[in-house]
Amino acid sequence: MARTCALGIVLGLLAAALASGAPDCGGILTPAGLGYLAQVSKQHAETILAQDLMAPRVSDLLLGSPKPTRNQIDSVKVVDLSLSLIPDAGLRLSIDADLGVVTAPSTSKVVRLSILADLQVERNPEGNLELSTTACKPTMEETQSTEEAESKSPSLEVDKELDVSKICVEVSRLLILPNEQLASLTAQFPVTPSCQVRYVPLAAPVISEQGVTVSLQTTFLVAGVALPLPASPTPFTMPESASAAHLTLALSTHFYTSFFFALETVGAFNMTLMSPLTTATIAQRISQMGSLFQEDRPVLLRVAFRSSPWVVLEEGSATLKLFLTAHVGIGSPDFQSILSMNVDMSAGLLLSVADVRMMVSAAAGWGLSGRPPAQAALLEELFVPALRDGVLARMNEVLSEGIYLPHASNFVYTDASVVIHKDYVLIPCNLRLQPRSGGQSVVG
Repeated sequence: MARTCALGIVLGLLAAALASGAPDCGGILTPAGLGYLAQVSKQHAETILAQDLMAPRVSDLLLGSPKPTRNQIDSVKVVDLSLSLIPDAGLRLSIDADLGVVTAPSTSKVVRLSILADLQVERNPEGNLELSTTACKPTMEETQSTEEAESKSPSLEVDKELDVSKICVEVSRLLILPNEQLASLTAQFPVTPSCQVRYVPLAAPVISEQGVTVSLQTTFLVAGVALPLPASPTPFTMPESASAAHLTLALSTHFYTSFFFALETVGAFNMTLMSPLTTATIAQRISQMGSLFQEDRPVLLRVAFRSSPWVVLEEGSATLKLFLTAHVGIGSPDFQSILSMNVDMSAGLLLSVADVRMMVSAAAGWGLSGRPPAQAALLEELFVPALRDGVLARMNEVLSEGIYLPHASNFVYTDASVVIHKDYVLIPCNLRLQPRSGGQSVVG
């Protein structure tokens, strides 16, 4: 217990020291992505506007009248909703909605409600990105009526009854759900049963003609405490992207190195492998082995990291470097080491995207280090095939679940491609809104 508490204190101090670190990944939401978000937001906007505008008037409820005493809105239809970029400032939300208004038992009209609102995206004290309204201008105009020409004034009456200034309150309500979606960006996602990953925005997004650029820092947590990660040798800045996709994710070399470092730190790659050899078969090649054991025993390979893994990204390729020590021995659970050897592994990484996860698999080449050439060749012949197959199988088993990418809840990535550059990976992809349980779509 004391050791656990001490480790928690040390990790806590290191995590606090790293809290002001640099970004290692991020994303650029393009104008096309904003257009998609606007498209899937129409139904949500229509629901929110209808909830308020079609609610019974308090005066009617007090009068108990079976008929409305003033103009009533009986339908709300959002005909257009758009989001556009205001470079260095924020976003502009434009909504056009047709309101069906009953002015008398036999007459009705359609009034066009137009809303222009300027939005900003800031990082709130909780560390989440948050949308807020900085300006709002609603206007109303009658577009269609079944009334006679002499009745042109009721549009002004509708204007007064709706109190268009209060429409801006509805715009704030429209932002509640998107802000919940933005907050979900910083949720913790499982990596292993004992380790989680979290993406933290370090500042407000940058708004430009290219899109909305968000820089994130990756944090791996064990028991809720951030792991101290290796320092990045080079600072990472979000690269430019000319993709026509909704979103371009960018992941640095440091992101991948941190991922494998976290897996190694929590022991995900710890393994003991069964060798096809026995002490008797090894003694045929290494004579000293025969004098150590009177009976034939199965040989085990226990693999440990002698230093942390790291990743190299070059144009078109990703390589994982592993620095292992393989202990050859017998006995389980009481392992008795006979000899050890250093094994350097270079594994080519295959990267792809499934929904909101980066999928990783490895195919490896090997080399022994720290032994004379003749002895190294013999050890390689005896043990490397089992090491290669066993380590690769264990690594790919651990990696089979992938790692969750930064994402908002209820959205998945489609049409994704992985483009590997020197020191970073770009993932152009499109967004797809997933329905909530119960069949209702959620806007983010």
